[in-house]
Amino acid sequence: MIMTWRHGFVMLLALVLVLDERQADGAVSAEVQKLIHQANLNGPYVGLVIPNLFELSPLLRHPNFTSTNFTIPFSGRRFRFGIIGEKRVILVMTGLSLINAGITTQLLLTLFKIEGVVHYGIAGNANPSLNIGDVTIPQYWSQTSLWYWQRYGDGPLDELALESNGDYTREIGLLKFANFTTNVTACPSDDNLLNNVWYQPEEVFPIDGAPEQRQHAFWVPVDSKYFRTAKTVEDLKLEGCLNSTACLDEKPKVVTVQRGTSGSIFLDNAAYRSFIYSKFNVSPVDMESASLALICLQQRVPFIIIRALSNLAGGGSAESNEVPFYHY
Repeated sequence: MIMTWRHGFVMLLALVLVLDERQADGAVSAEVQKLIHQANLNGPYVGLVIPNLFELSPLLRHPNFTSTNFTIPFSGRRFRFGIIGEKRVILVMTGLSLINAGITTQLLLTLFKIEGVVHYGIAGNANPSLNIGDVTIPQYWSQTSLWYWQRYGDGPLDELALESNGDYTREIGLLKFANFTTNVTACPSDDNLLNNVWYQPEEVFPIDGAPEQRQHAFWVPVDSKYFRTAKTVEDLKLEGCLNSTACLDEKPKVVTVQRGTSGSIFLDNAAYRSFIYSKFNVSPVDMESASLALICLQQRVPFIIIRALSNLAGGGSAESNEVPFYHY
């Protein structure tokens, strides 16, 4: 009998499943299910999704937040319940990166009755007209670390592999590495073995769409009502000093901007910062926000994202990198 690799793979998988006699427990224990049910009786909630403990702790200590002393630990996360103003809220920390932010947001929306999501934290800055300490609220978010890396020798006019199937596209644009070549005399200035990368949209599967029928999304808009509300706080006065000696050179402000972007990359490179600003007109750059945006898009839950600028990505100013300043 001739066995294809597909047949072999299926047989191997079946063998593994038969040999594995370990008992599998339910993903959500009865105790946790009871706590979730109890919590949802008091819903809906606004979900506050926060990247790190140093960004979460100030909210926990703030007088406007009242804890209900009810917490549900689940799947490596801790869902904290409380009240801000008259709104019931759930606070949860994601951890670093797009993957952690996506997992945490999906858990939040799957387990609890959520009417909207607010995400906040610090971010790098790609916009030369803004300053460290400014609080940005973008209208659109994208994930710009999903790339098609083109083979050396192919160029902008060459079709990408699987492009005709709709898997990849040249519509969003490319980054040409040769444009950033410097101090090289052995080869032409327009040549580089790294060639080009093409920015790609994410595949999304909205809950109101047909199952397993993909759609594509690159720029994801925040909720229009939330964004209009955000515009009303642009006149909010912000403090420019932590104490008598730690002050910013420019008084910080709240500003709505057109776009922000995310990737699982800590951006501290001036050339790439300038490139993505000129190409996409982005202001904050971070490692989590777009993941949350994409999850909320698919789950049809309104959201907004607030990012305070902690550094000019890649340096180039008197206050080029103040990330440690914002950790305290």
